[in-house]
Amino acid sequence: MKKVDVESQLQWLALSLSPNIGAATLNNLLNYFDQDLDAVLAAPAHELMRARGVGAKIASEISAIDLDRLAHEWASWRASGINVMLRGEDAYPAPLNNTSDLPLALFASRLLPPETWSKALAIVGTRDPSQEARYITLQLAMRLARAGCAVVSGLALGIDAAAHSGALTADGVTVAVLGSGIRKIYPEANQPLAARIREKGALLSETHPCFSANAQRLVARNRIISGLSRAVIIVESQVEGGAMHTARFAREQGKPRFTFDLPASGNQRLIAEGAAVLRRDDPLRDLPV
Repeated sequence: MKKVDVESQLQWLALSLSPNIGAATLNNLLNYFDQDLDAVLAAPAHELMRARGVGAKIASEISAIDLDRLAHEWASWRASGINVMLRGEDAYPAPLNNTSDLPLALFASRLLPPETWSKALAIVGTRDPSQEARYITLQLAMRLARAGCAVVSGLALGIDAAAHSGALTADGVTVAVLGSGIRKIYPEANQPLAARIREKGALLSETHPCFSANAQRLVARNRIISGLSRAVIIVESQVEGGAMHTARFAREQGKPRFTFDLPASGNQRLIAEGAAVLRRDDPLRDLPV
């Protein structure tokens, strides 16, 4: 879907915003209705439920779609500088196109050049880092930015914020993947940081721009962080930490995982599982930069 008409874009976006429709379900619907989006949206619930994986809940969501209302919302988003990237279009980040369970649509504060993603690396970790881990993160992000890499993280407190800040300090590009809508920055304490990222990188989210963060969205955004990146670096995390979700998604996506030999339980678990250990004095030596 390199370029489609506005009506089809609107239909695609409407389906992507339905909370229970992912890539597999949409493919099933399109296969059943001969790739006809008009037919999908016009079908009665009982007909929708004949498509594989579509039950009463999803059929009800589709029947409730209001394209006119969404068109007005989309115009408002565009007017405030929010871009919509649909899966398969040129603007959509290439690394996500062929990965299962990745967003059908993404909202972005800015469209980045396609080559951004060829040297994107994720840096994630605990919201409550040790002083050593925070310093490691800042230095690593600055080095990656100076090497021309885009630093991807999740705008959380702690390691994520240090990763974004380090890249910005080195005048580099950084991408924040949100667990909230672009108009509902979370956590609120990082709103000034988000404003800086808008200027030099991008805020990305699969969530409706006006929706707040919740636990499910915060976990789900981790698969996008790893999906965008050539490799994932978990600087410091406990076993139960949110960064370990990113590590799990990276493993499932076949992305290299790196960490540092710090005493945190998550680091030691990752090392035991085979994650590569980065040298503190020269971490870029072993990274795909």
